[in-house]
Amino acid sequence: MTTPLPSLAAWIDGVALIAPGLPDWSLARAVLRGEQPYQPAPSELPAPSVLPPAERRRASRVVKLALALGLAACADAQVDAATLATVFTASGADGHNCHALCEQLAGDDRQISPTRFHNSVHNAAAGYWGIATGATAPCQVIAGFDASFGAGLLDALAQVVTGQVPVLLIAYDSEYPQPLHAKRDTPDCAGVALLLSPQRGARSQARLQLAPTGEAAQTCTVPALENLRRQIPALRALPLLQQLAAQRSGRCVLDYLPPMQLAAELTAC
Repeated sequence: MTTPLPSLAAWIDGVALIAPGLPDWSLARAVLRGEQPYQPAPSELPAPSVLPPAERRRASRVVKLALALGLAACADAQVDAATLATVFTASGADGHNCHALCEQLAGDDRQISPTRFHNSVHNAAAGYWGIATGATAPCQVIAGFDASFGAGLLDALAQVVTGQVPVLLIAYDSEYPQPLHAKRDTPDCAGVALLLSPQRGARSQARLQLAPTGEAAQTCTVPALENLRRQIPALRALPLLQQLAAQRSGRCVLDYLPPMQLAAELTAC
C-alpha cells in the first residue's frame, strides 16, 4: 500500500500581481481569464508613499515592487499589514543595485556608498516593509533561484499550518542590466503576493492544498504569458493565478526543484 504524500493547506484571502503588461490584479484577472488580450508593457511601480521621505528616496525598484505587492494583497483581504507574519522570496533581489556595486568595485574608486550597501542585502525589502507598516511579527526571507516562488509558498503554508496564523507571502524578482543580463535574462521586475489564512473568512477566495509530485509543471497557453512564467521566477505562480482569476476549482502543477514539483489543488469559494 502506497503512503500518500504529505500536504499543506490554507485559505487564500488576498491576491496581488504586478508584472509587465499586468499592472494590478484587477486587470490581470481579465487577461488571465481570456477576456482581454495580453498587451506587453513595462512594469508599473507605484511610489512607496507609506515610507518616510528619506527612505522613499532610497527605495529601489525591488523595494517599491515588494511594498506595492504586499499592501495590495492586504487591501484585497482587508487586513492590517502591521499584524501579519511575512515571507519574502526572490531569486536574486535587486539586479540594478548588484550591477552598480560590481561597476563601482571594478573601477578605481572602490568606496561603496553606505546606502548602496544596505540596499544590497537580500532582506532589504523586508526591512523597508517593517519601516513602512510597523510590522513586528516573524519574517522569513528566502532565495531559491528559479524555485524561489515554490520555496516561499512552502514556507508560508508551513507557518500557517503549524502556527495557525495568517501569513503574507511576497514573491518578487528584478531584471539585471547588461552584462549580467546576458547571463540572467529576466526582462523586467514582477511579483505576486498571497495572504494565506488557517481558517476560511469573509474575504476567502479559495482553499489551496499543496503536495509534492513528480509530474511536469503546467505551462501557460498564451505564449507571451508563458515567456513571463519561464523568465521571471516569481511568475512560476501564473498557472495558479489563472485558476484563481477564473474562480475555478482544480489542480495545477507548479515549478519547484525538478524532478520534484508542487501539485496545487484549488477549491474555489
